[in-house]
Amino acid sequence: MLQLSGGALPDPDPRYGPYPQPPLGAGHLSVEYDPRPAAVREARAHVRRQLEAWGLTDRDDVADVAELLVSELATNALLHSASRFRLTLTAAHGVLRCEVADSGRRTPQVLEAGTSESGRGMFLVDALARRWGCHQDGPGKTVWFELGTCGSDGCGRRQP
Repeated sequence: MLQLSGGALPDPDPRYGPYPQPPLGAGHLSVEYDPRPAAVREARAHVRRQLEAWGLTDRDDVADVAELLVSELATNALLHSASRFRLTLTAAHGVLRCEVADSGRRTPQVLEAGTSESGRGMFLVDALARRWGCHQDGPGKTVWFELGTCGSDGCGRRQP
């Protein structure tokens, strides 16, 4: 791990009153990792600790899914870019957004699960995330996904 930054977001805008809010202290976390296999484990641990601190580990399976999907994105960053990568977590207005930025330019592809031993990461992201995407950032890219954190029916679930 190279750098840790972040803090609480300001109080939510009153116009979002009826929209489920994250617990007090929820906000933003950003951590940068060196390109080594242990970084994936460290990223999962950071996700778990941060979601515990934000009080989001007792909401359905948000923490388990977030850990799994961050693990997939971090593994992809190591395998395909072999560079440092940055994990950013943001919780606001009933949504957890997880981003993994690396120096690679290759856009992730959703492959069929099939019987191969690799290539399922983006299939899982596509199947479990509320939304996901990828955008180019200068010399690299950021792959992100969102999960719902409000705990009510349909929150964070992909809409048909």
